[in-house]
Amino acid sequence: MPTDLQAIVLAIVQGVTELFPISSLAHAVILPALLGWKNIDESAEGFLPFLVVMHLGTAVALLLYFWRDWFNFATAVLIRRGPKAEAERRIFWRVVVATIPAVIVGGLGEHFLKQAFGSPVLAAGFLIANGVMLFLAGRIRLRQGRALSRLRWMDAIIIGLLQCLALIPGFSRSGATMAGGYLAGLDHEEAARFSFLTATPVILGAAVLEVPKLLKAHDHFGTVSILAGVVAGVVAFISTVLLMRWFRVAEVRAFDPFAIYCALAGAGSLAWLLLH
Repeated sequence: MPTDLQAIVLAIVQGVTELFPISSLAHAVILPALLGWKNIDESAEGFLPFLVVMHLGTAVALLLYFWRDWFNFATAVLIRRGPKAEAERRIFWRVVVATIPAVIVGGLGEHFLKQAFGSPVLAAGFLIANGVMLFLAGRIRLRQGRALSRLRWMDAIIIGLLQCLALIPGFSRSGATMAGGYLAGLDHEEAARFSFLTATPVILGAAVLEVPKLLKAHDHFGTVSILAGVVAGVVAFISTVLLMRWFRVAEVRAFDPFAIYCALAGAGSLAWLLLH
């Protein structure tokens, strides 16, 4: 199990990288190797509660930030009628459609993909590829000026399929879905909003599925796990606020800072890992 300091560092990294388009899984694979944290065994039984609570913290942060959207979705589906409610229902069902591919592919292939691509060197290489994806997405826009409520069903399916790239360490879930939404004609802010709305049930569902294992491993559930969950949740909420604000004011080349970071972090990590 990580120490308190390691737990705080990992939780901060989780809270930032799960939502910033820079791949949380890549950082989870690369960071312990770079820092020489040999006491952290991600396959150990005691590490499971730590991971589950961090993801729950992130999901709670997203629910708190977008609570109004989810409330409006629920009332539009169950109670309200009219043009505004119809637009919110369209968004909700597209979120559902975009979530389905990740649920299917994640359930069938997550273990295999993590085992196949779980090395720090490969994660660093795919992190560079993630940067290239973001860089190109900001320059190859197929259409523009589309409202989120006008997103096509096929666009939602494609965004959902792109979300599956996150199963490969190095590719970012939020990065792939933001890029997909932007290429479909959404502006950066709406693409980020749709990305976070689709991420919420995926992250929450993945964490909830691990709850039975979490209950079996209750002996390992302690203050370190709780600390990690709280820190990850707080940092994730702050990250969401900052990202939505960034995409609201920076419409031109808004992906570039994240693309540059991924390229530099991936190349630097790759060089370090290969030389040591």
